[in-house]
Amino acid sequence: MKLPKPLARAAALLSSDARADRVVPPSGHTAWLTSFTAGAMTFLCVFALALSLASGRLASRWSDALARTATIRLSAPPEQMQAQTEAILALLATTPGVESARALTDEENRALLAPWFGADLPVEELPLPRLIEVTEADPGYDGEGLRQRLAAEAPGAVLDDHTRWRRPLAEAAGRLRLLGWLSIVLIGTAMAAMVTLAANASLAANAQVVRVLRLVGADDHYIARAFVRRFTLRAFAGAGAGALAGLIGIMILPRTDAAGGFLTGLGFSGAGWLLPFLLPPLAGAVAFFATRHAALSKLREFR
Repeated sequence: MKLPKPLARAAALLSSDARADRVVPPSGHTAWLTSFTAGAMTFLCVFALALSLASGRLASRWSDALARTATIRLSAPPEQMQAQTEAILALLATTPGVESARALTDEENRALLAPWFGADLPVEELPLPRLIEVTEADPGYDGEGLRQRLAAEAPGAVLDDHTRWRRPLAEAAGRLRLLGWLSIVLIGTAMAAMVTLAANASLAANAQVVRVLRLVGADDHYIARAFVRRFTLRAFAGAGAGALAGLIGIMILPRTDAAGGFLTGLGFSGAGWLLPFLLPPLAGAVAFFATRHAALSKLREFR
């Protein structure tokens, strides 16, 4: 059965050729440089990929949570506070798109202010506004219509639908994702450059061997294939080790209950754990094209 040309080329690349392998030395600085570069770049790429995916998930989770809730801040004289609060709750109970509403207790207000003023803040003695938490149904409520009804029932009530909080989160997530993908592109470019330099150095070190091979009838593609195969396999092996190290690093990060702030949710989830396993083949492909281009260009210089 005859294989298609792409598969035939891949099989020829992976098949061992002892005579051609002698063209490329099995050890030396080009060997460890290629493997180390591929491993280090893949290790960094795993974290860049995790950062890009996690930032999107984190911002989406925060944005969704804020989108489903709103807050009504009521400022009124102490003798009118309870009556206006009950009027607002009765209004919200008849508002389409509002799933539930409740007034926050003094203990909840104290917990909200504790990070800034401490846990012993005398909330009941301060003229703080009353906060009412509103949970949105699906479909949601008409924000502008609700503001007008609140103005009629309680002039001191202000509806905050958290739009000003969601917009910065969405912008930050988009920029973090962009930086993550840009980092991956830069890492791949740097790896291609390093592999190209290693291939050129190996070819230059074996210039005499190349000339002898030409004298005995070897063409440039035969010689280049030896370099391409050796450097591609080196890059693939190094990238595999780097991807494994990156996955271990991701797994030992603090868990969601132990980490706070941005670290919460950093990593992969679900099928995303399979993405790092795509990096070694990609690194091998980058090494293949970079080495092939470098080898053919260098061989033309030897003519």
